[in-house]
Amino acid sequence: MSVTLSDQDKTTLRTAAYGAVALMSAAAGAASPHKVATQGSIALTSATGLVGHVLAEKSSVGDLGGKSAAELADRVLPALTASVALLKKQAPEEADNFRSTVLVAVEAGAGAGKGGPGPALEAMARKITGALDAA
Repeated sequence: MSVTLSDQDKTTLRTAAYGAVALMSAAAGAASPHKVATQGSIALTSATGLVGHVLAEKSSVGDLGGKSAAELADRVLPALTASVALLKKQAPEEADNFRSTVLVAVEAGAGAGKGGPGPALEAMARKITGALDAA
């Protein structure tokens, strides 16, 4: 079955996935935000299936800037929920792929620091998982 996603759908998926990595990086604190972002992004680039193709496209990711993690979360967490809901509707076999891809990126980012993830990274990971499960 061939699924065609609109450009807006693809932007939502990319914003959600790369935004999750950005949220983890924002929560990194002393665990080196750059290492968290690098490891999370590498995990996203290893995605397969429709999700992998969308994440690998060389096109825009939504607005991932902001003055705070809260501002970023206001855009990213709903995008995560919307992405899973969108895929459940248009490509049900890809919804779990998207969810697991994002969670692997979150885990990779969380493991980037010495001594394991701190409380802030663990809390952000729970928020991301909650948003993925809300669809």
